[in-house]
Amino acid sequence: MKITIDQNVVEFIPENPVETEDLENLWRITVDCLNHNKRLSPIGEFVPGKSEQARFVVEEVKPT
Repeated sequence: MKITIDQNVVEFIPENPVETEDLENLWRITVDCLNHNKRLSPIGEFVPGKSEQARFVVEEVKPT
């Protein structure tokens, strides 16, 4: 997944079919055409060399 940042806009560019499917799923979870969109909020920490992943929670989505 390629990530680009231009001021306050972040672009996620999938680089294979699995990433495309994952990004589409994320899009469907966060975009609500009838109500309001949900936010991604960072949780934990991301420290290159110490952490292998950055984690986010989708606000207003209850875990299953």
